[in-house]
Amino acid sequence: MKISHVVPFGFLACLAGCATQGSMDNVRTDIGTLKARLFSVEKEMGSIRDDSKGILSAMEKGLKSDVAAVRKLSADIQATIDGTKSEMQALNGKLDDMQSALKKPADDLSRYREDADKRIIILEDRILKQQKVLEDVNGKIAELLLAKEKAAAAAAAAPVAPDALYPQAMDTFKAGDMPAAREQFTKFLEQNPQHDLAANAHYWIGETYTGEKNYESAILSYQEVIKNYPAKDKVTAAMLKQAMAFNAINDTKSAKYVLKKLTEGFPKSEEAKKAKDLLKEIK
Repeated sequence: MKISHVVPFGFLACLAGCATQGSMDNVRTDIGTLKARLFSVEKEMGSIRDDSKGILSAMEKGLKSDVAAVRKLSADIQATIDGTKSEMQALNGKLDDMQSALKKPADDLSRYREDADKRIIILEDRILKQQKVLEDVNGKIAELLLAKEKAAAAAAAAPVAPDALYPQAMDTFKAGDMPAAREQFTKFLEQNPQHDLAANAHYWIGETYTGEKNYESAILSYQEVIKNYPAKDKVTAAMLKQAMAFNAINDTKSAKYVLKKLTEGFPKSEEAKKAKDLLKEIK
């Protein structure tokens, strides 16, 4: 609170001399009470500021496009809190000035105390309103997250057309994401077990394992093609890759067995030519 006039030092000393020790003790007690209330209010505001930052961080991760208005509202709240903080700092400065003004007349100190009380009440009311706004923000965020989760679940549950799912899995495989490609090929087989490309899907699942050097799982996937789709074009490729997988885990006996079956069963295929060369290399 700005003092409207300056009292000469000599006059202040005279007035201070008139003040009783009991009055000064009361003033000090009031100052302590005011500081305690200010500390409590500042602590509550710190909690509100932390909650606001946490909300903004969560919104930035997954709801940038959906909650732009909410982010703006949160930013406004933060600005209000910062403004309130400045007011609190200014008020705290005034309380510090009160400590150096103990020699001033008791009526001036009383006016300081009354003004501080009014400001604290206003700030407490403002904090309550800000908390209400933050609760509304949290509610809106929860609604948006729930709606987004429901939309994602509906999209995941909806069957994808085979003509779209298989090329999608191939694109993922070519991009080098073996786990994702394997998951997409598996989903394709679950939805379309009798599709003409089912043998190819098993073959490419084997290739994803081979790309990860998980040769045992690759051997099993290639065997699905060999056993269940003997008339499909991918059989010869599956046999060659299966033999190579056996060789990679040092099971040369099984590798030679598969290569011989390939050369005898499909002698005119390109894979048979490669099998003959591989047989020469395997000791």
